[in-house]
Amino acid sequence: MSTLAELVRARTDLTRLDLEHLQRLVAEWQLVADLSFADLVLWVRSLEGHWVAVAHMRPTTGPTAYPLDVVGVEVDDSPDVERAWRGGRIVRDGHPAWPVKGPVRTEAIPVRRGERVIAVLSRDTNVGLARVPSQLELTYLTSAGELVQMVAEGTFPFPGSDPDPEHAPRVGDGLLRLDRTGHVVYASPNALSAYRRLGVTGDLLGQHLGHTIARLSAGPGRLDEPRGSAALAAALRFREPRDSEVEAQGAVVLLRALPMVPGNEPRGALVLVRDVTEVRRRDRQIMGKDATIREIHHRVKNNLQTVAALLRMQARRMTDPAAQAALEESVRRVASIAVVHETLSLALDENVAFDGIADKVLAMCAEVATTGAPVVVVRTGSFGVLSAEVATPLSMVLTELVQNAVEHAYPDRQAGQIEVGVERLADVVHVEVVDDGAGLPEGFDLLTSSRLGLQIVKALVDGELGGQLLLEPAPGKGTRARLSVPLAAPPPAAEPA
Repeated sequence: MSTLAELVRARTDLTRLDLEHLQRLVAEWQLVADLSFADLVLWVRSLEGHWVAVAHMRPTTGPTAYPLDVVGVEVDDSPDVERAWRGGRIVRDGHPAWPVKGPVRTEAIPVRRGERVIAVLSRDTNVGLARVPSQLELTYLTSAGELVQMVAEGTFPFPGSDPDPEHAPRVGDGLLRLDRTGHVVYASPNALSAYRRLGVTGDLLGQHLGHTIARLSAGPGRLDEPRGSAALAAALRFREPRDSEVEAQGAVVLLRALPMVPGNEPRGALVLVRDVTEVRRRDRQIMGKDATIREIHHRVKNNLQTVAALLRMQARRMTDPAAQAALEESVRRVASIAVVHETLSLALDENVAFDGIADKVLAMCAEVATTGAPVVVVRTGSFGVLSAEVATPLSMVLTELVQNAVEHAYPDRQAGQIEVGVERLADVVHVEVVDDGAGLPEGFDLLTSSRLGLQIVKALVDGELGGQLLLEPAPGKGTRARLSVPLAAPPPAAEPA
């Protein structure tokens, strides 16, 4: 199914700003649908002069008028939509733009941006279950009527408003209606329950909500105005929607205050309320665990750096060149693991941007050649973001392959260049390490090679990365190591029965 943006771009001559206005309306209109107990359908005029439904929202508070999908429906003639479009006013008690089964009451509402009507919103109510409305329903319908009037006047949706559809409170979570002075004239049962958790003992009706929040949020020595109280004041005074949280008695309530100004006449505010106590508690637990994990990575990095420093000191004391070289190789191996943990200690999860790690590892390996002619190590391509399970063994594999090339491809310490090429695909990363050195020895076999570095590489590639490694002569001159690593973690090995 085509999206709103695709349909508007393909079927109309509306501008980018017009489309952004419609997208803001669609981001907000669940509120209008729920308050109206009605379906909302957004109609735009096509280049051919037809009316095309580009978006549809059903209410969560009542039965839908349209069980089937409406988006993409095209009608040649819709008198009520046409009248709303041309007259720039709301057309009530009309007929649905396309045939439906069952009794449906409809309104056609012009969607205005600036001085132009850019679309028409139909509000279609299933009246098959008509009954005497309660106080809650009357408050909902009154508020919905004011909001659709603001749509027709171009003052709703609010410019710059970008609600979070996942966490923003909805009508069913709790609703308060304030008069223009900030006093509560209606509170839904769910809203009252949320405020009971905050510590409100009396009835909210007739209370000034900003003062009530200030009393709840006040702490010893606190001089600033609580955020919830300030948000309500801004909505009433400056006619701007504001989101905030109120915390008291161990409970957390999310507020969304919307100024109601139909006909440019301030009528107070609509306040949506959601109890997010458990959500915030889980968020804090996750943040605490994340902080603990990052601290562990930081300490592991420090310990590895200490081990590397001790090995480096021991290497300086060795008189046997072979023993000294072995210790220096161990220093680089430990340091490559420390680089991964250093990056993880700064990350918010167990994934890391591996390019930075790779560049540090390559720089360490290039230092091996500083005592002879320069060997340049360059990287092309990007590893992207890798999980810690892949990043740690891959950093060691990269260290060993490049270090092996630096040490063995240039036996006479001549200058050279090692290229590390990376290709990241959807489920695998391919790495090539190509040098222009002496090439592989006669009769070389990776499976029987006695070099410790290559044995480490093979063990890591086969055992931890679940990948494939191939060493072969490079085209022209030198050696090429080809590595393929699946991005999904390999399945655990089966335990012996």
